Amino acid sequence: MSSSSSDEVDARLDEICDEYVEEIYNDIVETQTIPQRTRQYVERHREGGQDQLWNDYFGEDPTFSIAIFRRRFRMNKNLFLRLFHGLEEYFPFFQQRRDATGRWSLTALQKCTAAIRLLAYGNAADTVDEYLRLAETTALSCLHNFTDGIIQLFGNEYLRRPTPEDLQRLLDIGEKRGFPGMVGSIDCMHWEWKNCPTAWKGQYARGSGKQTIILEAVASHDLWIWHAFFGPAGTLNDINVLDRSPVFDDILQGRAPRVKYKVNRHTYKLAYYLTDGIYPKWSTFIQSITLPQTPQHDLFAKVQEATRKDVERAFGVLQSRFAIVRNPVKTLNKEKIGKIMRACLILHNMIVEDERDGYSRIDISEFEEGDVMRSSQVETEMPTNLNNIFPTRNDLRDRQTHERLKNDLIQNIWNKFGRTGAMSSFSFDYCFLAEVTASNLKEDKLYLPVGATSSTALHKQCKETILVNKEGNSWNVSLRFSESGGKYYITRG
Repeated sequence: MSSSSSDEVDARLDEICDEYVEEIYNDIVETQTIPQRTRQYVERHREGGQDQLWNDYFGEDPTFSIAIFRRRFRMNKNLFLRLFHGLEEYFPFFQQRRDATGRWSLTALQKCTAAIRLLAYGNAADTVDEYLRLAETTALSCLHNFTDGIIQLFGNEYLRRPTPEDLQRLLDIGEKRGFPGMVGSIDCMHWEWKNCPTAWKGQYARGSGKQTIILEAVASHDLWIWHAFFGPAGTLNDINVLDRSPVFDDILQGRAPRVKYKVNRHTYKLAYYLTDGIYPKWSTFIQSITLPQTPQHDLFAKVQEATRKDVERAFGVLQSRFAIVRNPVKTLNKEKIGKIMRACLILHNMIVEDERDGYSRIDISEFEEGDVMRSSQVETEMPTNLNNIFPTRNDLRDRQTHERLKNDLIQNIWNKFGRTGAMSSFSFDYCFLAEVTASNLKEDKLYLPVGATSSTALHKQCKETILVNKEGNSWNVSLRFSESGGKYYITRG
């Protein structure tokens, strides 16, 4: 009897304790409950933003001139309207519709302008809110839909491979500049990735410690970008990027037009690019000469380096037009970063096409009119021997062909510019005139002017030099230094 009553007391105590604990817990939870957040609505008066934009740039009597429009939109008004109408016609995102309350949404003009401003100035997404009246998330959505639309509408046309007509024009320009068979310059550019995922930072970090993504591009004289390969990690150099690049895929697979050109009476069948010194010595790459020792080599180095600057100028113009490419990119998604870069390249080429007539162009009318025979031309007839249709990878990487082609180009540059003096800007600091007198012949010595020796940074270990006359003939002679006179002199070689 006592045992059962004790069990009832224990059960009752447990029940009382549970009720007490639950009551205390409920009191604590009720006092600490966070009120539910509601989405804040901001009335931006988007209709006023549309009216302001229209009156400033697109009305019959706009506030700002065409020059200011070109500076702020990075393109002429007719080109921008072409983009605007194309996106509005084919993509529902840019079509104005009514919302659930019957109110009209943002116009395609506001959305396209927001995207262009973000690309052109590289600012944060909410910087367009005060003028265009759209929120940060909406501005980012406009940017990504804009890049998708540009790629789908204009990517095939403005990031195309050269057609036979394009290739012939590039060959004519290359021949006019002293490089028959040259179709452009190739190089790489780095774009800093600020919000690179932590797990990838070692893969994308350069020597400076900043994470970057690489763009490999080929550009011509008018800054048109013919090839773009974007995405390799920043730790790679130009050679590693080249191993992954599809720049020669069309040639190896037989899709590229076939070319044939002559240099110094030698025939070649593979076009080439001008590069800097890091690229390998292949038959499709021509580098400069690091330490030229003769006037021919010096002239070739100067002309090659001046011509190769086309791709450097293209990178500079691309970054100037679209600051988003110059500034560190903050997007986390690499696929979206690639689309932004691709859209900027397409817009760059569209601007080049629209404004090309205003550039300083190379006159190739003599080739078009038939006044001068071309040494470089695109072949239209297919060879009868099928084994000669497609070049192999070994043909592209042939070092002997590279050396022979480079020597022929050196001679071609000298014949074209060196002897005629057509390129007076390419002067040689170490050229001098020396008078040969009876005393010179008697002593068998010819002292060099101090200005000539100081400009070439000669040192006492130099034992030989090369003399070249105006006709291009050269002689190897011995070089000595006179300790007593403090001058260099040459003797018979």
